[in-house]
Amino acid sequence: MRYSRWLTLCVLIGLVSLPVRADFHVFACEPEWTALARTFMPDAHFTTATSYLQDPHYIEARPSLIAAMGRADIAVCTGASLEAGWLPTLLQRAGNPKVQQGRPGLFFAADHAQLYAPHDHVDRSMGDVHPEGNPHVHLSPDQLPEIAEVLAERLGELRPENSADIFARYIKWRVNWNFRRAEWRERAKALQGHSVVVQHTSFSYLLRWLGVAATIDLEPKPGLSPSASHLSQLLTDRGLDKAAAILIASHQNRKPAEWLAEQTRKPILVLPGTVTEKPQTDTLAGLVSTIVSSLEESMPEVSDGSL
Repeated sequence: MRYSRWLTLCVLIGLVSLPVRADFHVFACEPEWTALARTFMPDAHFTTATSYLQDPHYIEARPSLIAAMGRADIAVCTGASLEAGWLPTLLQRAGNPKVQQGRPGLFFAADHAQLYAPHDHVDRSMGDVHPEGNPHVHLSPDQLPEIAEVLAERLGELRPENSADIFARYIKWRVNWNFRRAEWRERAKALQGHSVVVQHTSFSYLLRWLGVAATIDLEPKPGLSPSASHLSQLLTDRGLDKAAAILIASHQNRKPAEWLAEQTRKPILVLPGTVTEKPQTDTLAGLVSTIVSSLEESMPEVSDGSL
């Protein structure tokens, strides 16, 4: 495995640490990739196009982002059409040869993962569906380490003088992630078999990994705002009685969830779909732990220790 090879390499080199040049510019389409890349190159300069309060599907190619892309040594994005509405324009206007299609400086995380629910045929009648599959793979505890390894390798290729330090930081991150993942797996035993109401598929990878079913979606179709008639129909869905809570992302409109909560007396969990500036969720491991804790607290059988 590449992981074992890297571990051996770091030991042989003695984990020699050299400062990463501060003139190395990383453009990240989403905060999760800033957090991950910063772990490997903490002294680089970072620009993040979106925040946890924004829907990454819909971002304006602002002049400040065009300028940042023009300076970028690497652009790290999700891919799988998540940024299809704005990234091509940004790349074209920036005119930076380092980060164009096919160049080492353009990195798509989804290219290094197996995406859930791909579609052979997609049209607008299906809503905001990605043909490649669900792009929110940063919340997949098993696939993120593979993405992180390839990203660290790419960064090392772009800055070979710092590759040993980048590899060492990756190994340290991987060991910590494996430890945290074992903890989440143990906590997931009490969550399995429970279900929640969701809005969109932002948390799908983590929910599936935890064994928590997303039985009802507030969206009638992916990316479409819930209508009053659709919400009323949900009240007749038998799966609603079994749902322990209503889970939505921080950037989503709370009104549909609040209406359903008033009708059902179910708690609403408003959680960031990506990392934030807050200490509890400023890393991907912290984000996952926060989501797991919130799910535990929303389920009486788990929070009162009876399971």
